[in-house]
Amino acid sequence: MTIKMTRRGVLTLGANTALAALAASAPVFAASATESRRTGAAGTGKRYDVVIVGGGSAGAVMAARMSANTQRQVLLLDAGPNFMPDNYPAVLADANIVAGSPTFDWHYQSQDAARLGHDIAVPRGRVIGGSSAVNAAVAMRTRPADFARWSRRGIENWAWPDVLATYRAMENTASGEDAWHGRSGPFPIRQRTPAENTPSMRAFVAAAEAVGLPPVADFNGAHQHGVGPYPLNVIDGKRINTGMAYLTAEVRARPNLTIRAGAEVDRVVIQNQRAVGVLLLNGETVMAGEVILSSGTIGSPSILMRSGIGPSGHLAEMGIATVVNLPVGERLQDHPFFYNVYALKENAKSMTPAAGAIAWTRSRHAAPDDLDLHISATHLIDPRASPTGGAIVLACAVTLPTSMGSLRLSSRDPRAAPRIRYNFFEQDNDLDRMVEAVTLSREIGRSAPFAELIDHEMAPGNKVDGDKALRQNIVASVAGYQHPTSTVPMGTANDNSAVVDSWGAVRGISALRVVDASIIPDIPSVATNVTTIMLAERIAAHLVA
Repeated sequence: MTIKMTRRGVLTLGANTALAALAASAPVFAASATESRRTGAAGTGKRYDVVIVGGGSAGAVMAARMSANTQRQVLLLDAGPNFMPDNYPAVLADANIVAGSPTFDWHYQSQDAARLGHDIAVPRGRVIGGSSAVNAAVAMRTRPADFARWSRRGIENWAWPDVLATYRAMENTASGEDAWHGRSGPFPIRQRTPAENTPSMRAFVAAAEAVGLPPVADFNGAHQHGVGPYPLNVIDGKRINTGMAYLTAEVRARPNLTIRAGAEVDRVVIQNQRAVGVLLLNGETVMAGEVILSSGTIGSPSILMRSGIGPSGHLAEMGIATVVNLPVGERLQDHPFFYNVYALKENAKSMTPAAGAIAWTRSRHAAPDDLDLHISATHLIDPRASPTGGAIVLACAVTLPTSMGSLRLSSRDPRAAPRIRYNFFEQDNDLDRMVEAVTLSREIGRSAPFAELIDHEMAPGNKVDGDKALRQNIVASVAGYQHPTSTVPMGTANDNSAVVDSWGAVRGISALRVVDASIIPDIPSVATNVTTIMLAERIAAHLVA
């Protein structure tokens, strides 16, 4: 049996299973007066000091911080709709729904069938708030060991003491030790408690402890190796995206900040090796003193390549003149993800809240300070897929993969989706470690008290036994953790694989930056949203200093 991820982010069993109620199509939200308010003079030749392309996890932060100086005229462009902070539809605000509507998705899909036998859905948020409005709201920080790898690349400004200060400053949380946590930042993070989790999720934690994993009370504290409930940017069941947390009503009321929804960018306008504006799909040019691309790991490299910034050979294939020959799109990474699914017994089939516990551990191949495996317990699955009406997913991931994929344009047409190749398991070691993760997950599944709440293993199922069969099933069923990074990686001047410097400035082009998860130099060992927000906070602080 195989588990499939729909384009709407919901697990189903096989091709013919009905889509979950959670993924029922939402109505199309027409642009309202609120969404289109104060579009300013973007179409009348006005020149903005800063134009930010993309209002997601990074872009909303950049807009809020860059517009704090009322003398700076800032325009935020986003292809999706713009909702006021208290008016996001339930399909976006409900933390128990992940990537729940095609209305707010870019409909990307990888092209990995030749390697894996199937392509992989790549849900990305198309709305102010971006993917922070459709994700699982995991609010776990990147570890010090991950930032140490940045330092080993020679990248400055991202040492652990510096980033910890920014993590603390952006956060507001009531729990944890003061040395590790902030109390008054704009981004709410709440530690989920065992009492809040479902009985089966609590049993997962206890069973993981029974097989030898230490308990972790705070994954954003001093230690991450072990198992426990994790923190989320969720308050009273509502996912707090960056469009809510940073683009508050007060920020949106600033006369020098214009937010323009439904505005998709074709390319950056470049004159004499300087970014001077952006060209929209409708043919309109918006002039800018500086352009900041915050369109994400898929969107930002696509805009760069359409602008003539990318691998010259590929640009020539697309009929695009090369402005700067840079390795855009050549280091794509995501965490490979596999679903070990269990049907819950009738007396234990509660599935709300949908997320809240994780095991974070190391494989036998891991470096001494690395944690390269996740087993995340969630109920993000169609309950109708289970014969008992309830299920729990122990989702296994290799969090420090060595395989790299790529992103390329499929056409010069900006409406055409790019070619995304994850290239999972190109390195045999990644598959070896995934087998380790799934083996551990199944050991937890057979251990009390978790096993006492389980009716049976749905996927991969008891018929999948032995190393060879498990490996084949993993390859046939692998998905992405939805944490793509590194298509526009930062690096030193001597790093020929880098595209931007440590503050996101694009090599060879002045007045152009990229600020989003695409510039992370290699994928961190955890969900990327909180780190992307932190990254934007630090770069914004550098720019306005």
